[in-house]
Amino acid sequence: MRSTFLFGLIALLPSLAAAQEKDTKKVEPLAVVDLKRNDPVSYDKEIEPIFYKKCITCHSGSVKEGKLDMATYEGLAKGGRRGLSFIPGKGSESLVYKLVHKEMKPYMPPKGEEPVTPQELALMKLWIDQGAKAPTGVREAPKVVVSLPPANVVPVRAVAVSPDKKLVAGSRGNQIHVYEAKDGKFVRTLVDPDAKVDGKEVKAAHVSLVESMTWSPDGKLLVSGSFQQLTVWNPEDGKVVQRIGGFAYHVVALAFSLDGKLLATGGGVPTGDGEVKIFEVAGWKQIMDVKNGHSDTVYGVAFSPDAKMLATGSADKFVKVWEVPSAKFVKSFEGHTHHVLDVGWQADGKLLASAGGDNTVKVWDFEKGEQARTIQAHAKQVTRLLFIGKKPEILTAGGDNAVKMFNVTNGGNTKNFPGATDFVYGIGASPDGEVVATGSQDGQLRVYNGASGALIKALLPPDAMPKEPEKKDEKKK
Repeated sequence: MRSTFLFGLIALLPSLAAAQEKDTKKVEPLAVVDLKRNDPVSYDKEIEPIFYKKCITCHSGSVKEGKLDMATYEGLAKGGRRGLSFIPGKGSESLVYKLVHKEMKPYMPPKGEEPVTPQELALMKLWIDQGAKAPTGVREAPKVVVSLPPANVVPVRAVAVSPDKKLVAGSRGNQIHVYEAKDGKFVRTLVDPDAKVDGKEVKAAHVSLVESMTWSPDGKLLVSGSFQQLTVWNPEDGKVVQRIGGFAYHVVALAFSLDGKLLATGGGVPTGDGEVKIFEVAGWKQIMDVKNGHSDTVYGVAFSPDAKMLATGSADKFVKVWEVPSAKFVKSFEGHTHHVLDVGWQADGKLLASAGGDNTVKVWDFEKGEQARTIQAHAKQVTRLLFIGKKPEILTAGGDNAVKMFNVTNGGNTKNFPGATDFVYGIGASPDGEVVATGSQDGQLRVYNGASGALIKALLPPDAMPKEPEKKDEKKK
């Protein structure tokens, strides 16, 4: 598992220590910044955000490297296996300062990690010099007021294909439209009568943008995620089956278990606690909530084939696996240098794949806990990936307007799906891969022949179709 910069304060692996001691290359100490301030440094407003961004992943919840729990000030002050991480009033003598300042080995953060800035180090030192005062109260998240997206903001961020290959659903802004897959014929628009702003019905699926969508394995349910809410639909008649609220922020990832009995969700406030929940479809009871599992938004969730584990991918650059329903941490995979934007599990359970903001897809050997290969997939961020049935193939979407198919066994690019003219957000496919659908920033849902990669049709709802020019009456002779 990746060690963040405070890992070195508490637990030092012998192998890492040996490697560091053998490193004869001189490392310059981090620059010292004079903040020129006399006012108290606030733990809740200035120090805790640094810890949450760079440390909380490995030091909270079911993951406490070095027996250090940083989820609370009390846990931090208590320290861990190596003792106290700071000495109140003595910033320059505290381990956190010495290791981050690079005057004491092992230097922190390790090579390849996001560096601590001189400003952040100065804040930490000044906070300790001032007595390492505890937070003044409970930190309250800013209240977010939901409003309708502008009329011209219509990205297709989520798409889904029914298991029987008959229907394709795509979001467009805060709307969801359903079409026939074979010819693109418009079927219906999903409207939640309870979606209201200031008491007025908005005539859309959600008030805010639709961020995620998935079809149940039996084809009977379609689920969509938006700001602090997910909605379960009957795709046959377009009626709402269930609404589930109480999410911290946008629900940006959804996944059913293969047997259709469980639904996982991913989200969370950016740079805050990543949110992962699992619900039993029968009764929609929440059975799992991963606390402090990721230190940033969770963009991807995927069940293992037997639904005994859940893989998650987050903006904190980690891929992690959790036991279901205990939420016990199983293992993590490190290697992406930017956000992990999606994750998928191969049907045999042997391989995981993750999509990165670093333009790559990384394939992981689950049992060995190591990287099998890196695929240089797109020219920009890989926004989504999807395993196709039982095949060792994945569909990927990217910010470079491209949709591709790769063989994860050898990393080869086996097919491309052209046509998008802007950033591609979403992909969907039938279990056998014969129908592929994509959604992009240009507001269009595209349906492809999965076998050939040929575009069947680019779809728009009836109210967005270009108007045909009026025919002029022939002049009377």
